[in-house]
Amino acid sequence: MSVAAIGIICKAPQPGLSKTRLATAIGAEAASELSACFLRDVAVAIEGVPEALGRRGYGVYAPAGAEHNMRQLLPAGFELLLQAGDDLGHVLLGAARTLLSSGHDCILLVNGDSPTLPPRFLVQAIETLREPGDRMVLGPASDGGYYLIGLKHPHRQLFTQIAWGTDTVARSTCERAAEIGLATTLLPEWYDVDDLKTLRWLQDELAGHSTRFRAGGFAPASRAFLRAAPEINP
Repeated sequence: MSVAAIGIICKAPQPGLSKTRLATAIGAEAASELSACFLRDVAVAIEGVPEALGRRGYGVYAPAGAEHNMRQLLPAGFELLLQAGDDLGHVLLGAARTLLSSGHDCILLVNGDSPTLPPRFLVQAIETLREPGDRMVLGPASDGGYYLIGLKHPHRQLFTQIAWGTDTVARSTCERAAEIGLATTLLPEWYDVDDLKTLRWLQDELAGHSTRFRAGGFAPASRAFLRAAPEINP
């Protein structure tokens, strides 16, 4: 049976080191706790992919030595993979190479900052990758980056000469794919929660007030944390 690897690219939550832009608004401790909630919720989204489709979850984590923390955050069935290097391009390429060489027919690498990531996007990505021919699936994020990249082969060109952290990441990645003749399928836009503005987006979405992002995942951990922390609510 074909099994897709779905890896969450993440860092173990630590006060003062996690979600630093958000921490300036809500405090380092709350930002770290929210980061942990986001990881739990992305894992819930992965487990929302039907097992019959064939999938296995991974935490692609840093730093080394954070294994105990990560195992507490992620479901028991997830495996851990230490990130290779510090540069995001190296991290993504290393994860793609390792997971594809482990026998998975395709891989999805997703960020750990989209707690309401809809499981249906993951299903669509896997089904698209299992169509004949080599291809890439990309989930564009509202900030110009991407929340998901799906591949059958670890194409190095997709992860080099990319201005990581800018609003050109998704566009540049699509350009690299076109340069090497790699068919590309775009998923619907979604968002990362990185600062106070996008935290408000999350709160609006969970309250059913968002007009831009609808029918997302339930995000049980983030929902419970925000309900219990009125001091960071608008």
